[in-house]
Amino acid sequence: MTTLGSEFAMLLLVSGNWHTLSRLEQGLDKLCADGDLQVSIKKTEAKPAAEDRMPYAVDIVALDHEGIVFNLANFFTSRDIEIADVATRSYAAAHTGAPMFAVQMAINVPSKLQVSQLREEFHELCDQLNLDAILEPVKA
Repeated sequence: MTTLGSEFAMLLLVSGNWHTLSRLEQGLDKLCADGDLQVSIKKTEAKPAAEDRMPYAVDIVALDHEGIVFNLANFFTSRDIEIADVATRSYAAAHTGAPMFAVQMAINVPSKLQVSQLREEFHELCDQLNLDAILEPVKA
């Protein structure tokens, strides 16, 4: 979200079946009718799977602190690893009530990367950020 004086812009990615998306578009048209809101819609296609990439799942749990997702995204994109999906959630720890943060990612690792080296570098990052993490291949 970017602020432009008293205006702001927001990017929102939405997926769903055609009926749901059509209803969303109609609802947005109604919201824009008074001229106070502008919406730009771009329909996209699913990205074809690259045959030279291996799907991996990443699961992370940590005490909530700033920069977790940024550091993870930076780590993977700097290695040409595609981030296919990210889901996050915040919650209170069961007994202590400490603020916790969980991240689940689906990534696609280029087959040219040595997985053992990737694991080592990933676990080093997680140690630096105090993250409990798992990086494992997705089994079909």
